[in-house]
Amino acid sequence: MTLNPADIAFHDALSAELPEGVLRMADDRYLEEPRGRYAGRAALLALPQSVDDVATLIRHANAAHVGVIPYGGGTGLVGGQVAPDGPAPLILSLERMNKVRAIYPDENVLVVEAGVILADVQSAASDVGRLFPLSLAAEGSARIGGNLATNAGGTGVLRYGNARDLCLGLEAVLPDGQIWHGLTRLRKNNTGYDLRHLLIGAEGTLGVITAAALKLFAQPAKSGTALLVVKDPAAALKLLSMAREQLGEMVSGFELIHRQGLDFLADVLPGVRQPFASAPEWTVLIELGLSGDIDPAGALETLFGNAMEAGLVTDGLIAQSQQQSDDFWRIREMIPEANRLIGSVSSHDISVPLGAIPDFIAQGGEKIATLGDFRINCFGHVGDGNLHYNVFPMPGKSRADHDHQRDQIKKVVHDLVDEMGGSISAEHGIGRLKVGDLERYGDPAKLSAMRAIKTALDPNGIMNPGAVLRA
Repeated sequence: MTLNPADIAFHDALSAELPEGVLRMADDRYLEEPRGRYAGRAALLALPQSVDDVATLIRHANAAHVGVIPYGGGTGLVGGQVAPDGPAPLILSLERMNKVRAIYPDENVLVVEAGVILADVQSAASDVGRLFPLSLAAEGSARIGGNLATNAGGTGVLRYGNARDLCLGLEAVLPDGQIWHGLTRLRKNNTGYDLRHLLIGAEGTLGVITAAALKLFAQPAKSGTALLVVKDPAAALKLLSMAREQLGEMVSGFELIHRQGLDFLADVLPGVRQPFASAPEWTVLIELGLSGDIDPAGALETLFGNAMEAGLVTDGLIAQSQQQSDDFWRIREMIPEANRLIGSVSSHDISVPLGAIPDFIAQGGEKIATLGDFRINCFGHVGDGNLHYNVFPMPGKSRADHDHQRDQIKKVVHDLVDEMGGSISAEHGIGRLKVGDLERYGDPAKLSAMRAIKTALDPNGIMNPGAVLRA
């Protein structure tokens, strides 16, 4: 279906039905994405204040065959929030829909609009003594609607699951302008197809999420953090198994850090305090959330002792204060920023079965070496199999020197992921960056079903055209 631009006539038709101030031309902030791979076209910006405003916008866009780009916090890393080509779209930002609608502490439920910043969702939960466990580096600017639309992961997936696991119900506007009132607080609801899970992870291609009922949890009575030096990734996996055997679901974070990431921090962010005089080759960051009378420091000391005896760890530090714990986490959280400042040739958000992680890391390094001299920073949420596997130029070179190799590097990495039964997108989504990768590695039956669903719900192809599926 051919799309039309969001022109003056479209603007004037919308203005007659919307409150003053909802429409304006988009400034550069809405036409950029963090990695600088895409630049959006000049576009009309809509800043709705209610679900009825959103329904009006979508209804008019559908009738006029105008593309709509849903916009959250703009923090996505796969280009899902910008349209670099095609007719000028309507950018629909949910930033003014930022209210906490209701909170039910006894039910462990929080109802928020899609434009609420993730950190504010966490704060609203904390204010009533509860925990909303979704946590990621961009939580100070990412919005919950975008987190759900991309099924964001983060550091708490091991214990609490992805964004879709934290959502009970949605309110959304479908591509024809209908409002779906699915904002249920029910834990059990077997009444046909679950549109919630269809929209979560669809990256705005099947509708616009306007509000969500989110799951809350009891705040851990105590927490503990440790940085443990492991011999290699295989030892890290055995340490994870040991930790879960000893502490069960109290293990809430398990992050693998490679020496290259620590070296990058020392080079470009020297203000980030590093606890080891010499950066270890491999480190694991462990977070415990404990209940009852269990002492976190004691639990970590026991784990450390058992792991030392088993030959899995060679050194380690257990946080003795909240400040030390924050310092440990700051190391992990600032690695992506150091990566950005160094400038990667090719970045990969992948997952493989847990048991395949050591072989993937070893074989990946060997395969990249056949393409030239590169530095590899491999880190991530190893507890759930998600690795951020990023390839960088050697000192004295820039990513521009290797731009001609970017696609080749990506293919080598993704081919290996596919061979090992993994995913070429673990938590960042497909966006526009990985449309070709999805076509190359995706299951044909799944792709066929996805296209059928897209055609059925959005026959005019207005919703985020070019994202996830080729327009």
